[in-house]
Amino acid sequence: MKVKILFFILILIGMGSGCNGNQNQLDNYNDLSISQVHTSKPIDQSVANHAKEKIIAKEDITDVKAVNTDKELMAAIKVENFDRFRLKSIEKSVKSDLEKKYPDYKVFVSTDKKIFWELENIEQRLKKNDTNEKNLKNDLNKLKSLMKEQT
Repeated sequence: MKVKILFFILILIGMGSGCNGNQNQLDNYNDLSISQVHTSKPIDQSVANHAKEKIIAKEDITDVKAVNTDKELMAAIKVENFDRFRLKSIEKSVKSDLEKKYPDYKVFVSTDKKIFWELENIEQRLKKNDTNEKNLKNDLNKLKSLMKEQT
């Protein structure tokens, strides 16, 4: 009899701790954060940082990467799997919002994963001061040509 009660208590403890771990994973998922690129060399990235804050506030978007030159702003966004059916409309919405907010910049927005990864690499190089203005512009030109190929 005591063995059955002890076994029952162990099962309850096991179930309780198993469910608790899933809740922590959900809490981490809801804490979306974006990486800020603080650098003035080669080009100040404050426009890209402000754009990221504006973009990530949208409920459909789970992550964003953005880089700017003196005349261009390029952003790549990730959306939740369910929202992948509406990629084009989300992309257009983000682009129009950024064009209104930054009228002096030519805005490029993509939902493509390759563009996202490439922008992430550029952000990392900017953080490490491992690029110059010419290389940054060349990298963004390559990404623009990739974006044109995919349309």
